[in-house]
Amino acid sequence: MPLSRKIVLARLFTRMPLLGRIWARTANIAASDGVPWTPMSKPLSESRICLITTGGLHLKSDKPFDMFDPEGDSSFRAIPATATRDDLTITHDYYDHADVDRDFNIVMPLDRIRELVAAGHLGGLTPTHYSFMGHIDGPHVATLEMEILPELVARLRTESPDFVFLTPT
Repeated sequence: MPLSRKIVLARLFTRMPLLGRIWARTANIAASDGVPWTPMSKPLSESRICLITTGGLHLKSDKPFDMFDPEGDSSFRAIPATATRDDLTITHDYYDHADVDRDFNIVMPLDRIRELVAAGHLGGLTPTHYSFMGHIDGPHVATLEMEILPELVARLRTESPDFVFLTPT
């Protein structure tokens, strides 16, 4: 299967970051006027965390992210808090994930968070964490904003994390 133009560019920008920075200056990228922020209302030692990554991780038993659509995949995958490295795989060709292949904690730090909980520094984890592919373009942006994110927010409301930790790739 020939590589799509976007995958070739992503790999080139990974190897030559200056080209990526030049491209980013002229790229049509969604922007926001501000960063949503809510101050913590209780100590971290009493707080539950939910992890969200754009690293394309998912359970091996889950449907892979769509790497054939050049506009990406706006869906997400649920990852149980009990998941281990052996349970997970990556479907994401738009970044070099060689380091993540060696240690998934780089983008989904479940092991490190479990250690913080065990040491009493964090109150706990939500039962579910989430992963997106991270490459979303064209009409999928509207799908993400109007359908996918409201579904994620509904799930987050059910599990009630005190904060969400986002690991972009």
